Amino acid sequence: MWFEFILNLIGSLMLIICVLVGVAFLTLLERSVLGYIQIRKGPNKVGLVGLPQPFADAIKLFTKEQTYPVLSNYVLYYFCPVGSLFLSLLMWLVFPYFTYLFSFNFGLLFFLCCTGLGVYTVMIAGWASNSNYALLGGLRAVAQTISYEVSLALILFSFIFFIDSYCLNMFMYYQENIWLIMVSFPLGLAWFASCLAETNRTPFDFAEGESELVSGFNVEYSSGGFALIFMAEYASILFMSMLFCIIFLGCDVYSLMFFIKLVGLSFLFIWVRGTLPRFRYDKLMFLAWKSFLPLALNFLIFYVGLKLLLVSVIF
Repeated sequence: MWFEFILNLIGSLMLIICVLVGVAFLTLLERSVLGYIQIRKGPNKVGLVGLPQPFADAIKLFTKEQTYPVLSNYVLYYFCPVGSLFLSLLMWLVFPYFTYLFSFNFGLLFFLCCTGLGVYTVMIAGWASNSNYALLGGLRAVAQTISYEVSLALILFSFIFFIDSYCLNMFMYYQENIWLIMVSFPLGLAWFASCLAETNRTPFDFAEGESELVSGFNVEYSSGGFALIFMAEYASILFMSMLFCIIFLGCDVYSLMFFIKLVGLSFLFIWVRGTLPRFRYDKLMFLAWKSFLPLALNFLIFYVGLKLLLVSVIF
């Protein structure tokens, strides 16, 4: 029993370290891509072509003086960024290792629970700062995340009915011959847009609207707290890219092609940020409730009917 516990602990630590290194280089990729989109150079002075830049940024952020508002609810204000990063890293435990680091038969439900809890960290971070801008940013983030979680859950349920399992490992067996994006391309697009909204990325970055809210829910955070919120956002982007690859683009996690697809999808997140302007807030809600919800419900009914048809043909 102790051997299994130590093995799980080492595996989890390796996974977390790899995710954090991935987050570091995703920030470098983002800054470089945005630089080239805006016809300028990205960070390229530190070390060889700017490769140590993320680590230099991390040292700078974590060694700066920690400031906090006098009237803030200090304990909640202090621990919210930690909780946010913890939940972002906790979601990675559902990564479908075939060596069964953790055997998640209900991986998709675990993912939905973690994303649901992620709303509270943003909301409490905005409220505990005792700033009007931060509170407004937190409220916007909550409304937006709750709206898009509905479409995310319904899209997932479509595939749960089709595959008959909550386990992410099953997606590999169902996509040996054909990727699921071939049979559900509109759902793939809706999922990608919902992921953008779920991770508060452009064009849905209302929680961090600089033009009207200064910096949104994280306006009062500095040094380490800001760095933890920043890392949590990028860990979520990487996780959503990984989940898109598993659900829609084949699930052979031991092939190099899987990780190339993952990097390509992360690049899409950045490309969207460099290309699209921010949505209007009422259009954001219209898109969630009037476009994605009917689409996801139609596909859900279609997949349920398809599954019943297949079962009746077999038996």
